[in-house]
Formats: sequence, structure tokens, C-alpha cells
Amino acid sequence: MNTNGNIYTVIYTTLVVVLVAAILATVSQVLAPKQDANVKAETISQMLSAAKFYEKSELEAMGNDKVLAAYKDAVKEAFLINADGTLAEELDIESCEIVTTSELKAQNKLLKDGATSGIKLPVFIFDQNGSKVTVIPCYGAGLWGPIWGYIALDEDLRTIKGVYFDHESETPGLGAKIKDDAGFRETFSGRSIDFADESAFSIVKGGAKGKDNAVDAITGATMTCNGLNAALNLWISAYEPYLNAVQPKGRGPVEIELVENGAAEAGQDETPANEN
Repeated sequence: MNTNGNIYTVIYTTLVVVLVAAILATVSQVLAPKQDANVKAETISQMLSAAKFYEKSELEAMGNDKVLAAYKDAVKEAFLINADGTLAEELDIESCEIVTTSELKAQNKLLKDGATSGIKLPVFIFDQNGSKVTVIPCYGAGLWGPIWGYIALDEDLRTIKGVYFDHESETPGLGAKIKDDAGFRETFSGRSIDFADESAFSIVKGGAKGKDNAVDAITGATMTCNGLNAALNLWISAYEPYLNAVQPKGRGPVEIELVENGAAEAGQDETPANEN
């Protein structure tokens, strides 16, 4: 065959492309489980850090297996809720089933579009020395790309215990401080969510003055903080039905039933059932 001819060039190029594609596909398949394990461990690390079980640096030093073991030891319930706050489905604790950022991105689009069907928001409930800590996520757009994070709430489901935020490509030393600046994250601790306010929570310049449901924005990172502010309010508002109607034991909204003459009557005033 003429090695200088067009036919040879086409055949040779095709074989090289096929070979490279096969190699890349094989490598991707081989590495996929490890990549998935890394994503799962990183997500769980962010939740545990928000709930103040560990510092993020401690979790990074532990390795994936120990992070997953710490999660299984601390988490008591993990499930998805519908837009109305009712239980959608369980998440398997034993396999450390979590919700990835790509799934949060899909839910964020539904929330921004005002959808009610298809909404499945994750809730993670941890036990910390006998106290219940509820962790919920948020997701949105920063200045240069996606931003996301986790908010840990105390037993009253209004007081913020801690937060952890991450980003894809915010500016180092400015917007990236939502992740890197522990002092910024700590300003959230002890603050509260207030659904009676125009914004359930605010991140604004000077916004923390005289308000329990606000923190100051990062100087020089206005756009990133605006994006985080929007994300927090969108997602916290989406959890309002659940947070307002949650059972004392932390599972789904209270089932409301009125019993009259031995039978439940629909369409009348309702009284919450008592739960131990």
C-alpha cells in the first residue's frame, strides 16, 4: 500500500482515533468507581463540616473510608422531600447514598422555574451528642460558575449551627473566600432563618447590623455574595413547608387528622396529632 496515498492516511488516522478512544473509555471505566467514591466522600465531608462534627482539614486527612464510616455513625435519617414538604423517598444510609452537585443543579433549575412536580430535595438528620442536627443544601450561580453549600440547623430548625460553601471557579482571595475564609462561614453560626422577613436570610454589605437573619458580605466579592444570597433564599424558601411542619422526631411533616364520631372528616379544621 502506498504510504503516501490518501487511503493509507485515512485508514491510519481512523485506527489511531479508534485506539485512543478505546483506551480513554477503558481508563474512564476503571477510574469511575474511584471518582464516584471521591465525590461521595467530598460531599459528605462538606455536610459533616457544616454540622461541626469535624474541621474540613480533619476530614481531608481521614481518607474516604473513614469519612464514610463517620457519616454512617452520625447520620440517623436521610431522605428526599417533595415541594410540599412530604416524604418522597428514603436515601440508603448503609451505602451512603447522597445527592451530588449535578443533581442539585437539576433541582435548582426546577426551583427557579417555579416547578412543583419533580422536586426532590434532600434532608440529612444527624445525631450530635443526643441533639438533632438537620442539614440541607443550596445551589446557585456565582460570578464565574456554580456555587453550592450546606446549612446545618439546630433542633429548633431556625438557628444555624454552621455552614460550608464551595465553588467551581470563583476568584482566589475574593469570591473564593466563601469556601476558604473560615471567619466568613463562622458569621453564620447562631444566626437564624426568619420566614416572616422579606428574605429568610440575607448576605449583604452591612446587612448583619441589628438583624439575626443576616450576615455581612465579603468585601470585594459582591457578585459572588449576591449569588450565594440568592441561592440561600431560593433553597431555604423551598424547604419552608418541611421546616414549618416537621414532626418532633424529624421525619416528614406532621400527619394531620381530625377524628369525629370515630371517623376522619375531610375539609374541616385540622389539629396536629401528638407524637412522642
